[in-house]
Amino acid sequence: MTKKKIIKNIPGQVQKQQPGIESRMKPQPLSAPGDKATDKKLRNKVAIISGGDSGIGRATALDFVKEGATVVIAYLNEDQDAKDTEAMIGEMEGICLLLKGDISKPAFCNKVATKTLEAFGRIDIIVSNAAIQYVQDDFMSITKEQLERTFQTNVFGAFYLTQACLPHLKAGASIIYTSSVTAFRGSHHLIDYAATKAALIGLCRSLSAALADKNIRVNAVAPGPIWTPLIPASFPKDEVATFGKDTPMKRCGQPNEVAPCFTFLASDAASYITGQVLHPNGGEIIA
Repeated sequence: MTKKKIIKNIPGQVQKQQPGIESRMKPQPLSAPGDKATDKKLRNKVAIISGGDSGIGRATALDFVKEGATVVIAYLNEDQDAKDTEAMIGEMEGICLLLKGDISKPAFCNKVATKTLEAFGRIDIIVSNAAIQYVQDDFMSITKEQLERTFQTNVFGAFYLTQACLPHLKAGASIIYTSSVTAFRGSHHLIDYAATKAALIGLCRSLSAALADKNIRVNAVAPGPIWTPLIPASFPKDEVATFGKDTPMKRCGQPNEVAPCFTFLASDAASYITGQVLHPNGGEIIA
């Protein structure tokens, strides 16, 4: 097994847009699968990944392709990141379809499902990963516009994408939501974001019960501090420089350390797992 590279020190840096641009980050997040060996756990599967252009979404797309899946990447407006991801998949001799649009809009989610079916004839895996976050140290500073935009992207987008794809899922399909450690321990400066990520846990657990008799599994991944474009796009430079240092492992995680969680949950290896949450968070204990 190939030993994964570890980055312990991140220099302070800031980006002024959400959800951030990966190509501007220093150092670049580690997205490529750490282990090149594969038994093609996702052979012939078609996966839709929202926010798959960068960060955890990109790493998940690459890991899925390594395991034999075809991927459809829905992204907002980060064209260069999306093209970079497409190029990486091409280098792996994988198949990727890019779809640009706002995941918080039902019409775009319907388009994603339709275009996927037109191109590949099936949908086997949904990874609802797209998210935004805005730091506010004062609860009263969270504006109506910020609150609505955060919920529309992080929660409504997950609902709409699931609703658009669900009629086309067959037994054995997998739905995976990207939650967060903040859903379990809270965050005083990401209150609205933490609330959206907690909502996804409720969605995961409830929908898993609703779909269990159809053998469609629903799970979630709740990462801790991971080096993605959301970080320099959200926090001041000094906090970026110490990001992840408060974990038991004393560092932030890399996207390719989280992606295998999604691959496992999407695969038949997790055939008896539904309604559950995986916690790649650097050692924080979640009761």
